[in-house]
Amino acid sequence: MQSNDLRAIYQLLNTVLPYGLLWILAVKAASVSLWLLPPIMVLITLFAVRCFSLMHDCGHYSLFRSKRVNRIVGFGLGVINAIPQYPWSRGHAYHHKTNGDWERYRGPSALLSTQEFSQLSASAQRRYELLRHPFVIFPGGFFYLAIKPRLALILGGWGWIRNLLTRLSQNPRMGFVEAASSYKSRNWYTAAEFWDLLLNNIFVVGGWIWLSHLLGVGLFWGIYSVTLTGAAAVFICVFFVQHNFEGSYAHPTEGWDYLRGAMAGSSHLKLPSVFKWFSADIGYHNIHHLSERIPNYHLEACHEQNAHLLTDVKTLHMSDIPDCFKFILWDIQAKQLVSIAAFREANSLSENIQSVCS
Repeated sequence: MQSNDLRAIYQLLNTVLPYGLLWILAVKAASVSLWLLPPIMVLITLFAVRCFSLMHDCGHYSLFRSKRVNRIVGFGLGVINAIPQYPWSRGHAYHHKTNGDWERYRGPSALLSTQEFSQLSASAQRRYELLRHPFVIFPGGFFYLAIKPRLALILGGWGWIRNLLTRLSQNPRMGFVEAASSYKSRNWYTAAEFWDLLLNNIFVVGGWIWLSHLLGVGLFWGIYSVTLTGAAAVFICVFFVQHNFEGSYAHPTEGWDYLRGAMAGSSHLKLPSVFKWFSADIGYHNIHHLSERIPNYHLEACHEQNAHLLTDVKTLHMSDIPDCFKFILWDIQAKQLVSIAAFREANSLSENIQSVCS
């Protein structure tokens, strides 16, 4: 769990500098031929993924020793990926506290239980299945990074103004500060989250305007929208398969166990070396959930030294990733995630048995 500032600085430099240089190279290449852009854009996407992974470590205060440095660096990495780091990390901390407790936290896809799913109409079931199709991670990823934080500030700001005017009209003697501070937003939970969201939007939208003017709207958004979407799709995919797989620990709140949630509710995703580097070893996800304060640069060593204790941990390979997207229903009775096809097959079999018995 011991952070190493020199290793953290080295990781930061070998991530952010190449990311910036690749953008310069992309602009130069575009002036020669647009056909030179695709391989450069793939690299920009991968370095954006690594920026997000390091931001994730900052959110756990594990990349650097200083909490303050983690906050500052995390904010900067959040700007690169257009996401407010502090509000994101607070939500992510809740995921860690409840992993495997599917009654309290249904994952980023807001999964339904089999009972809830069975109560939906046929069209609602099809819509549920469609919205959780693997290809949705592309438009969903762009919305998650580029649009959602902007929308959160707009909706939260409008709610604050309405609350302020309502309070002052109801009680003209109420002070402005009292009326302003009485608002409780669904888009942020603390003042620190609001300021991080506001500053992130200022830097991100300001950066969009400046770079669109500097590089041209078409060129900037052509590269940025594709690479941002690709990066979001990659880390959403990786996060999803590390918790949604066959046999994943999926328990109700009563009797839920944190340790089992980490060990049996998180997978060990074995990736090729190049992808391990770009994802900052987040494939050792069970170790990460056992102790979120372990920096990414210690995860592999921790896994290797404790391999004899991890024999029952679910190990996945890249070839297993497509199958993981099937597990989008929570079977409360069986205490596991199941596919819609398996649920319907079990329902059909049950109905046939009841029909025979009657």
